[in-house]
Amino acid sequence: MDAIEHLKQRTLPFAELLGIRLVSAAPERIVAEMTVREDLCTRPAVLHGGAIMAFADTLGAWGTVLNLPEGAGTTTIESKTNFLGPAPAGTVVVGEATPVHRGRRTQVWQTKVTRSDGKPVALVTQTQMVLEGKPL
Repeated sequence: MDAIEHLKQRTLPFAELLGIRLVSAAPERIVAEMTVREDLCTRPAVLHGGAIMAFADTLGAWGTVLNLPEGAGTTTIESKTNFLGPAPAGTVVVGEATPVHRGRRTQVWQTKVTRSDGKPVALVTQTQMVLEGKPL
């Protein structure tokens, strides 16, 4: 089974609710897109910070899942977000998550979130704990 199929079988309902579309997946890089809908926005109509963080958290978790030992799970234990620019309603945001550290007990992922025109939206760094014997 390829990486995308592996992740699609483990996609959480919240990722589906956000409308996250997985573009590519490998143990060293996850790419996904999300359309900025009105119901994901704050005022004025720009993507809410919480939606940005949830988008990035999902990508980092997916990256971790592709690097887990058999039978293990994961959970986020820390996340930091730098908000860099707005993503207006109707635009598409692109997330690219890459590993900073892939250890036995923790993994650290950094996700760059940009608009489809390349303008930066956010930079998110998160730490995922590896849960041995607790599959996702």
